[in-house]
Amino acid sequence: MAQTPLLDMQDIDIAFGGVAALKRARLTVAAGEVHALIGQNGAGKSTLIKILTGAYRKSAGTIRFDGREIDFRTPKEAREAGISTIYQEINLVPFRSVAENIFLGREPRRFGLIDWKTVQRRASELLESFGLRIDVKKPVREFSTAIQQMVALARAVSSDAKMVIMDESTSSLDEREVELLFTVVRRLRDDGRAVIFVSHRLDELYALCDRVTVMRDGQTVAENAMQDMDKLKLVTTMLGRTLAAVVHEDSAVKEANLAKRGPVALAAQGLAAGAKVTDVSLDVHAGEAVGLAGLLGSGRTETMRLLFGADRPAKGALSIGGERAAFKSPKDAIARGVAYLTEDRKAEGIVPELSVRDNLTLVCLPALTKRGVVDVAKQREIVDGFIESLGIKLRSPDQPIRELSGGNQQKVLLARWLATHPRVLLLDEPTRGIDVGAKADVAKIVRELRDAGLAVLLSASELEELTAVADRAVVIRDGETVAQLDGAQMNETSIMDAIAYGAGERSALVEAVQSTARGSER
Repeated sequence: MAQTPLLDMQDIDIAFGGVAALKRARLTVAAGEVHALIGQNGAGKSTLIKILTGAYRKSAGTIRFDGREIDFRTPKEAREAGISTIYQEINLVPFRSVAENIFLGREPRRFGLIDWKTVQRRASELLESFGLRIDVKKPVREFSTAIQQMVALARAVSSDAKMVIMDESTSSLDEREVELLFTVVRRLRDDGRAVIFVSHRLDELYALCDRVTVMRDGQTVAENAMQDMDKLKLVTTMLGRTLAAVVHEDSAVKEANLAKRGPVALAAQGLAAGAKVTDVSLDVHAGEAVGLAGLLGSGRTETMRLLFGADRPAKGALSIGGERAAFKSPKDAIARGVAYLTEDRKAEGIVPELSVRDNLTLVCLPALTKRGVVDVAKQREIVDGFIESLGIKLRSPDQPIRELSGGNQQKVLLARWLATHPRVLLLDEPTRGIDVGAKADVAKIVRELRDAGLAVLLSASELEELTAVADRAVVIRDGETVAQLDGAQMNETSIMDAIAYGAGERSALVEAVQSTARGSER
């Protein structure tokens, strides 16, 4: 960059529990630019932001902001220095008025008392400059998420922030609300302020951002002008895969699996719920594994939750075994033979203080209970059988599950659902947070379940893992199904292309590489 940057973070390191979260990470942002900060889950984006804003303390590296070296000890110090952060979960006081939220802690005073007329007048003028006319005396909770985002932005502007960090601020907004927000962001840029924009929506990045920093595995792997990175290059950089490395995919085994699959076990048509899922259609047959592909934030988890009845769709149709289904809760889904392994093992999966035995039989416990008494012999038979068949390594079935490794905890959770004898198995990031050996074990188990006739729908951030297990792929982007791939198209290259360009488009680069590959095969 020719000009002196407003923010310059260099060689930033931090570790948690001896595990490096950031390794020589860097981020450089100029005044008067909108800068995209992107990367998959666990790439280090949030950690870098928390170091900048004083929530975490770095162990190495330097940070310069507005011409001086800084090392904020608290978020308050960062705010006072001119850095304002707007998180996905909007940090406003819901029962206070719009005007109060904008000037909270900085209210103009007259004769020692808060001058409410001035507070309300300035708040109205500020929001009107954004093209927003609302009653600023009303509680902020009475307004939509989009307007609350505007209030948070107005608070940042009123505090004379030199830099505004927006962390997934558009995730719950509709198209019209997003454009309104973008108008305000562009105005901030034109006023000479810097905006760090964190988002997984590719179209938004190209519509709004001037430059981009890509992070992967705690490191900065690319810094470019937005116009110099096409969508495919951006996706491959985020995922750490090159076209040359993934173009040769043997599809014979997958085609053979598809040829012998059974009838449709689960089908969804036009599912929609809020801003995260807008139009998802897919089907899964008995005896096949279908990969649900897409970047983080594309709607994968939200789709899984709709299929399991954890959330209710606003529209769309769902059928199980060819019969219409309308789940009001997960209990209804379980009764129809649907099982769901959540991506968040610790928060939504294990009960850490309970034993392995109790965790494994948690869902099927009603079937093991008669007149309030658990059939201990049957419970032991189920637990011992899954410990052996899944290769769960433990000291005793009675030890707390929290003492097991991540991979073995995941196997226990998988056994919990298999004990219900499901016909459809939904696996959301089944290998997240487990070691390489355990990942291989889980992949082997999924293949065996598929070969036994189970319908499996699984999502994974790592495309290599997805294509290694799945026979077909359904690609979703911004909450919408954009491609369904099988046969020769079921490979990492085609999936990345669909993620980058959506339905009906193919990049010239992919066509060229695949043409070369076809030529070499001949």
